[in-house]
Amino acid sequence: MKLETHDGVIVVGAGLAGLSAALAAAPAKVLLLATAPLNHGCSSAWAQGGMAAALSEGDDPALHAADTLAAGAGLVDAEMARLLAEEGPDAVRALAALGAPFDRTETGAFAQSLEAAHSRARVARVKGDQAGRAIMEAVTAAALAAPHIKVRTPVALRGLVQDADGAVRGVVAEQDGKLVQIQARAVILATGGIGGLYAVTTTPAELTGDGLGLAAMAGAVIGDPEFVQFHPTAIDIGRDPAPLATEALRGEGAVLVNGSGERFMARYHPAAELAPRDVVARAIHAERAAGRGAFLDAREAVGEHFPHEFPAVFAACLSAGIDPRVQPIPVAPACHYHMGGIVTDTDGRTSLPGLLAAGECASTGVHGANRLASNSLLEAAVFGARAGRAARDAEPLTGEIQPAQAAPVLPQAALQSLRQAMSREAGVVRDAHGLHRLLDLIEALEAEHGQAPALVAARLVAACALARTESRGGHFRSDATAEAEPRRTFVTLEQLAVSTALRIAAE
Repeated sequence: MKLETHDGVIVVGAGLAGLSAALAAAPAKVLLLATAPLNHGCSSAWAQGGMAAALSEGDDPALHAADTLAAGAGLVDAEMARLLAEEGPDAVRALAALGAPFDRTETGAFAQSLEAAHSRARVARVKGDQAGRAIMEAVTAAALAAPHIKVRTPVALRGLVQDADGAVRGVVAEQDGKLVQIQARAVILATGGIGGLYAVTTTPAELTGDGLGLAAMAGAVIGDPEFVQFHPTAIDIGRDPAPLATEALRGEGAVLVNGSGERFMARYHPAAELAPRDVVARAIHAERAAGRGAFLDAREAVGEHFPHEFPAVFAACLSAGIDPRVQPIPVAPACHYHMGGIVTDTDGRTSLPGLLAAGECASTGVHGANRLASNSLLEAAVFGARAGRAARDAEPLTGEIQPAQAAPVLPQAALQSLRQAMSREAGVVRDAHGLHRLLDLIEALEAEHGQAPALVAARLVAACALARTESRGGHFRSDATAEAEPRRTFVTLEQLAVSTALRIAAE
């Protein structure tokens, strides 16, 4: 294996969190590793709704933090929520200064949309559903122009380099089929979520939790992996990944109806279409399971304005022969966001010295059991920048570096089998029998293909979902008896192995 030394910081991942970290790490030299060309293969570019922040006169960071706490079903870290809400407005302004073309009112203020579980209209948007793409174009341009950032792509993360004390000292990467070990002062993982572990997802399918799995294999503490958010309104046209009908449509007044044209959300929650995402996802799941179907009807709320107000949704619908100006849009829940991840502090530091994490692969505690709409891009910008500054200021580590290896890669056929099982057994509705079946499959796949990071990430979700016997937020157990006292999950892979061994012995 080829050996390299980078005199600075390695950032793995080029979504909003990774690029924010890379920019904030200046003047330290940054080596940015990405699996795809910049602005491709990341969830940030696909985000539609926008960035939630208290930018208007009638809003306040304390109100934003309170809404975040309420949506998270008792598991949000209040200090993290406060920090996110207080630093949020400046983060949005900083992105605007880089060139992100947020919609403005006639007076020049940020135009903001109302989304589910927000008490105020506070989502800064771009052309209705273009926020992620527009923000990423601005940040990508800034990163490419930054003299301290060197981009290397396409590169796959295959392992972490550690010293005798367990500190992370670099990465094992694969480029053009060749492995290279790159040592550095610090490593920031911004590798995204786990949507590619599910058969129906709104995220790039290549996001299979590799950063999460490799961090766990290195010994990092993982937080809340059982909490997966399913977006209620993926456009159900049989595509992988599924196009998304942004929540902003319901904020504009679009309604959910079944195949008979009957509005059904009021039967499930008093806030109807603006109920928290987990409630809406389960309602749609129930309507579909009962054979009634589910559709998003925006004919009255948006109608003829679709082409310029929500161009991405409009284009996706037209490509499948659906005209949302005159037809309801068929929708289904899809894996959308992972609230869990690698546990970090306020500056992105993990439990392993030398390793930081930001964005969806991290667990800051700000999302709890159910992420508040449009808090994800905000978290990526705020905590990505914090991680970059912390890595820039990190003291060099001096422990003896240990031999590093590349983790196995799960073959496509095995991955597809896993994706089907994850959607079936660890989806919107779960129970013990299904989770046991899923863990048995993961055991069999590991025995055949080795401990691939994707399997480790899937095991974390399944085992912790089995251990949490209550229903809370995005984690719904059909066999739950009652809610327990609110408690976050903190686990290492070693602890998980012990619990798995005990489960097998008990059987």
